[in-house]
Amino acid sequence: MTSAAPRLPALIEALGQRAPRGMELGLGRVREALSALGDPHEGLPAVHVAGTNGKGSVCAMVESIARKAGLRTGLYTSPHLSRFAERIRVEGETIGDAALERALAAALERVPSPLTFFEALTVAAFVAFREADVDLAILEVGLGGRLDATNVISAPLCTAITSIALDHQAVLGPTLADIAREKAGILKPGAPAVLGPLDPEADAAIEAAAQAIGAGPRLRVARAERVGSAGEIAVGRGGRGARVAGPGRREIEVELGLRGAHQAENAGVACGIAWQLAERWPEVERALAGGLAAARWPGRLERIDAGGARVLLDCAHNPHGAQALAAWLDEEGPGAALTTLVFGAMADKGWGEMLQMLAPRAHRRLYVTPKGRAAAPLDALREVAPGEAIGDPRAAVARAIETAGPGGLVVVAGSIYLVGEVRSALLGIAADPVVTL
Repeated sequence: MTSAAPRLPALIEALGQRAPRGMELGLGRVREALSALGDPHEGLPAVHVAGTNGKGSVCAMVESIARKAGLRTGLYTSPHLSRFAERIRVEGETIGDAALERALAAALERVPSPLTFFEALTVAAFVAFREADVDLAILEVGLGGRLDATNVISAPLCTAITSIALDHQAVLGPTLADIAREKAGILKPGAPAVLGPLDPEADAAIEAAAQAIGAGPRLRVARAERVGSAGEIAVGRGGRGARVAGPGRREIEVELGLRGAHQAENAGVACGIAWQLAERWPEVERALAGGLAAARWPGRLERIDAGGARVLLDCAHNPHGAQALAAWLDEEGPGAALTTLVFGAMADKGWGEMLQMLAPRAHRRLYVTPKGRAAAPLDALREVAPGEAIGDPRAAVARAIETAGPGGLVVVAGSIYLVGEVRSALLGIAADPVVTL
């Protein structure tokens, strides 16, 4: 920590102590806290993004595009990989220690009621964005949407829902339609919305919610060669590139900074958002290609060279994410004979289905126990697919690197907490305490 923020370690410790309260969905405490701080979120030009998977990537793309256009940006995402500060970024950089200290002090000490961990960081983000006088804030939903702390934004410039898949059913509901309705809670009267490729059941639920509140026009991303309707964005791909066509004969072909075939669809959502922003800032449209090419998002098909071996970190932590990783391995990986999988997952995730997708793509599997809440039992993982129970993630990755061999690839996946721990170790980052919600 720098000398400019002498109280920051104590504030971070106090923030971490809020985590055992877990999730307490609702907007009342956040609104009360923001009111006490002068409502820093009011009047903030914002983009609000929800979705099961892809929302962080879309936020990173939109932020990169806006910054290329010359806008002063604020980016709020979750979870972090190493440090709490990663969740709040200004102009593409993690918030500095002094600014984080001021924002956390406001969120932890100057509000009427104690906030949860996520609520406090959300309030701190709004305080930081006001202090930094950002032109545009890009906000990623933490969980769901309707009752997520970020949903205090009443008039976003644009909203987006990237994908709907079964995840967090105990909180969001058992069906795709239930989950879609919760995520549709971010839609606002008059605000345009961009929707990624959705299952018909989820799309119908979102459309009903949009009509009920009088949401603005909807743009839907479709896997197609050309635009089929006025409200459609057509997306194609080739290599690391994406071809995106939208209303008004808009069309762009660009190499993407983020790996994976699924990123072409995320780029379609990002383009839809950018086209909406261009109505206010025309320079945003001109910055599309450069912004998409420059976008980076740590822990998402991120490659790190370590000990002479290639390590691929991917935050696939549910079956939908594992499917995208499996597709990348099929298309761009070195093959199962040269791939080692280091896998660990939370017990409340679909780890069996995830492992069934990933195990055939690796000749060797090392099973670990990520830090945090209850993890999938190692013996249960071995029942799904034979492998070696190591337990400690760092020890498993070290062994995988040592035995990878020429051309070998070590894939680390199954839990965001696992990726964060391994990434911190490989890059020598001093990590904040692990927080699970």
